[in-house]
Amino acid sequence: MRIGLIGAGAVAPFHIAAASALDGIELTAVCDIDEQAALQAAAGTGAALFTDHRRMLDAGVVDAVIVNTPHALHLPIAEDAAAAGAHMLVEKPMATSIADCDRMIAACADAGVALTVGHIQHFLPEKVAAARVIASGELGAVRMIRDNRSTDYRPGSRSPWFFSPEIAGGGALLNIGGHCLDRSLWLGGGRAVEMLATTVNRFGSAVETDGGMQLLLDNGVGVTISVVSDPATRADSMTIVCEKGVIEVDPRGGAVVHADGVSRLEHAITPEGIQEAFTAQLADFAAVVAGAPPAVPLAHARHVVELVLAAYRSAAEGAPVSFAPAEAIA
Repeated sequence: MRIGLIGAGAVAPFHIAAASALDGIELTAVCDIDEQAALQAAAGTGAALFTDHRRMLDAGVVDAVIVNTPHALHLPIAEDAAAAGAHMLVEKPMATSIADCDRMIAACADAGVALTVGHIQHFLPEKVAAARVIASGELGAVRMIRDNRSTDYRPGSRSPWFFSPEIAGGGALLNIGGHCLDRSLWLGGGRAVEMLATTVNRFGSAVETDGGMQLLLDNGVGVTISVVSDPATRADSMTIVCEKGVIEVDPRGGAVVHADGVSRLEHAITPEGIQEAFTAQLADFAAVVAGAPPAVPLAHARHVVELVLAAYRSAAEGAPVSFAPAEAIA
């Protein structure tokens, strides 16, 4: 399968390395509106360079694309790719509105092309280890999750488009909190039925720099998510409280299971872990193209967007937001 990468931003090297690691996949094109960024990303790959994704699609050099662009561009690029008959892996968030998510899903279905959304948390080794422990039943059912993330939304800390409500679709809750929602819903095993959120805009930012979300899932699991910009202590930790013990997950400390006063290291972090996750994600995409179900269902990716938008509404109104249970939606 010939892959074209659209957008040569921060995680582009991980996508490129994943393509080179998998049999049957070849990176044949890199596209970015910044020609130097495309040139730098594609160095040594032999990939063709483009500054317009439509020209790349028209050139007949790709069978599939990875959409790694600013959030609001996901939908128009996805629609162009679908029209060209190209399968696609779209980076998270899926889009910046539920209507755009639905348009993307419909465009791919109508064109008969595969669509997956790059929620990388599903493939990070320490998160996979936590999922494995939960699935084993060793600790009983999950009852509560606490997810704590730090980030940096000070001016100059990231590309300017991240601070544009129109282009980014939101701030720290969409960009970083989206990771937290993804993994908390997945490991919590349910969909949200209620959300209460707060947001903070600091540093003169037009998008939120900090925020918190409290969720109740349809299986009774309570989830608390905190995203704080530029704290003294950096954090990326999950505490998963089960009936018979606790799982602590951290990309620096691995996955630790603690039950009845005894701890064990379920997964130790290695330097290769993040790249392994991107490679596993691309392998999953290739399997979906071949007809397999995705590791991250499209309904899940859509729900993450729905929840972030609900968090903005809850914060603005100072009140919780409720959601229909899954069976009512079906």
